[in-house]
Amino acid sequence: MFFNLRNLCFLIYYLVISSTALPQEWKKYPYTPEGSQITFPIDEGYHPEESIEWWYTAGHLVGDSTGIQYSYMLSYFYYPGFGYDGFRILNFTNETTGQFLSETVPVNYSIMAVDSLNILASTPGENTELWTNKIDQFEKIIPFEYTLSATSEYGSIDLEYVSEKPPLILGDDGYFNQGAGSYTYYYSLTKCNVDGNITFNDITEPVTGTTWVDRQYGSFNPLTEEDYEWFYIQLSNDMDMNIYSLFTKDRQLPDTATYKHMSLYVDTLTQYTTYDFNMERLAYHYMPDSVMCYSQSWRLTAPQNDIELIISTLHNNTEVPLPFRFFEGATTITGTINGMPVTGIGFAELLHSYEKPELEITYPVMEYWTDSKAISWNILNPDDGRPLMYNLECSIDDKETFFTIATGYSDQNLYWNNPSIPSGSDCWFKVTAYSIDSTLINSVVSSSSSKYYPNLTPVEDLQVNENNKNKFQIFPNPASDVIYLDMADNSSYDHFQIIDICGKMIRSEEITSNQRIEIELHNQKSGIYFIRFFSQEEMIISKFFIQ
Repeated sequence: MFFNLRNLCFLIYYLVISSTALPQEWKKYPYTPEGSQITFPIDEGYHPEESIEWWYTAGHLVGDSTGIQYSYMLSYFYYPGFGYDGFRILNFTNETTGQFLSETVPVNYSIMAVDSLNILASTPGENTELWTNKIDQFEKIIPFEYTLSATSEYGSIDLEYVSEKPPLILGDDGYFNQGAGSYTYYYSLTKCNVDGNITFNDITEPVTGTTWVDRQYGSFNPLTEEDYEWFYIQLSNDMDMNIYSLFTKDRQLPDTATYKHMSLYVDTLTQYTTYDFNMERLAYHYMPDSVMCYSQSWRLTAPQNDIELIISTLHNNTEVPLPFRFFEGATTITGTINGMPVTGIGFAELLHSYEKPELEITYPVMEYWTDSKAISWNILNPDDGRPLMYNLECSIDDKETFFTIATGYSDQNLYWNNPSIPSGSDCWFKVTAYSIDSTLINSVVSSSSSKYYPNLTPVEDLQVNENNKNKFQIFPNPASDVIYLDMADNSSYDHFQIIDICGKMIRSEEITSNQRIEIELHNQKSGIYFIRFFSQEEMIISKFFIQ
């Protein structure tokens, strides 16, 4: 009986120890996550074979003495130039007041270890800063624990990190192509507990909180390549997310793995990467000098785990001025995961700046127009991250007043059927394009008026009606120095226009009789030309050649 009870107690003890130790198996070095191309601690260190790399951390802290909520971001770049090894960015934000202060300085690295995380940086102010693996009493690395110390003219941090989760390996194995022609190695430590001290605005106090660590190295260079919007998210259900949306040089958002990814922890032991998600921009904000405009709110949706989240920046002024202008600031998150409510905190790094829409009206642009053809317009600076709505207006009193035809329209063409305006009215059109929150808004008005004739034959600018021989004759065709027009006796056309193949008007003239009309063509280049005839009822067009 005693033997069996002793064995049972031993078995229970063994199972308890095993079950608690299993999730911590990652807290030993060397450590290579299954299927990963990244190994710890060696890949925490410097990679001399790569063209650029950086060490990034951002987090949320609470002052133990004042209760002030802080956020901060610290990044070290290895990117030699101008006599320095790279540069450092250190931001502080008082989240209670919204005060934001940022410093970017060049640095030299007196220590940049290749086998572990051991950075010793010197700034021009002769400050020495460090970011290293913590060492135990036996001079051995403590896995996934770190010490940081950095000082700017605005404040300083002295912090210790303890990672609560294994590294999140982006792209499943830590390596993926990014953008038009670059690659990156990438991992994150999604939740580290933090304690230490902060000095900000002449207040020094102990702080605690949570932080995020990002590591990238490879050929993708945020200083020179495509713009992006990046987010980290820490949710109340213990889910963490790393999200990237990359823009092409012409402001498109391709729905491909090289331009978007979302890697996330479902729980401590389950992570995955997906490209099946959507980011909808909900609000924008201009910086005080009206040069840069960043998105400030997003709706994230994804079918896996039924994700629907609203991400919002806490403040709209946290723009880093150097080495180039970009937005870096704390966010709040609300929404649902698998139908269950969640809240969260995070950070956004925004390199993509939005422009006001530039427009041109493409129809009507000629002297006459008909409602059997759609009024149309183009956006000259399209941007996939800036969906637009349109208002269409018209004036028949020489732009003194405009009345509304349509509002909140999503297409770039609209049929104005049976307009209640008199035939022959001189019409001016106005199109207004605007973002969902109307921050990005612009208008265009027709460059000239167009007369409305509802019974005009609707033709495209270069569409040719070849069945007009019973209405007029053009000869010779091809022509050289002159062409002749013979109009039918019952012709009702009152004037004609000659245009070249690019739409440029060469000649416009009234038709005063049905007699033969002689048109001189001196100094006109050889090629295709078009002649258009107008009446009160229709417009027709035909083609001729100059040789």
